[in-house]
Amino acid sequence: MQSIFWTGRVLSRALRNGLSSLTNASELNVSNKKHPYLVSVVCGFPKDIANGRTLKGQFGDDAWFSTHFNNADVIGVADGVGGWRAYGIDPGEFSSYLMRTCERLVRMGHFKLSEPGDLLAKSYYELLEHKKPILGSSTACVMILDRNESIMRAANIGDSGYMVVRGGRVVHRSHEQQHYFNTPYQLSLPPPGHDRNVLSDRPESAETAEFRVECGDVILVATDGVFDNVPEPVLVAEMRRAQGLEGDAQRLQAVANSIAWMARNLSFDGCYMSPFAKSARQNGIDAIGGKPDDITVLLAIVAL
Repeated sequence: MQSIFWTGRVLSRALRNGLSSLTNASELNVSNKKHPYLVSVVCGFPKDIANGRTLKGQFGDDAWFSTHFNNADVIGVADGVGGWRAYGIDPGEFSSYLMRTCERLVRMGHFKLSEPGDLLAKSYYELLEHKKPILGSSTACVMILDRNESIMRAANIGDSGYMVVRGGRVVHRSHEQQHYFNTPYQLSLPPPGHDRNVLSDRPESAETAEFRVECGDVILVATDGVFDNVPEPVLVAEMRRAQGLEGDAQRLQAVANSIAWMARNLSFDGCYMSPFAKSARQNGIDAIGGKPDDITVLLAIVAL
């Protein structure tokens, strides 16, 4: 598998130059094997473009990875819970460590093809054992493609998630896990003395799924900044544009850019009835507008 990594150093310049320059981090993964494999690109934005983190693998408090080992392709996203900032804790450190550890474990072969939840659990428990405590919370979604069996397995905790489009329609989608409105399941390490006041779910609580993939399947893995702001029919329409683009990196990247830019714009639209606002109203909260948030779009195609 070869990797190509593009980076745009100045987002303000990218915004002036137009959509083709919007990606500030993306990775294309290609394998020459005859088994199915993933071609993936990524695009995103921190909520605060001027001051947010835009390092490889991070968009603000969101984090992501895309890697492979032998007959497996593995992708994932995580979303650090921003509320920790009020306690002087950087929410992005927790999510970034979680994803970087998943990536390292995969590259070392320390994971099970059949258990993405186990990969997430190993990463989380390693975080808990870190000599310098990495405090905070995060949602997470990890997917493993078993190339030999053409099987995708997923583990999702919280309100990040995935969607799979085949033939122009959704064939698989994760379901967000919420304790109550706008309070998703999350992996946590609270400061000493705050254990009773902080929600902390075990990685074993993650929703898991297993399904067969086909050549041409388009897979979106994203944080809630996407799903809270872009309606499913619009996401599906964008994902249809990605079908057949596994051999065209620039056009595939353009689709990921389009989804991320759309989510970004809608998140700051105060007059828009977003999926988040609709959910709020269903819970008795009179809300309208998008939900400003970090945005991470990891878009993949199953290729042969």
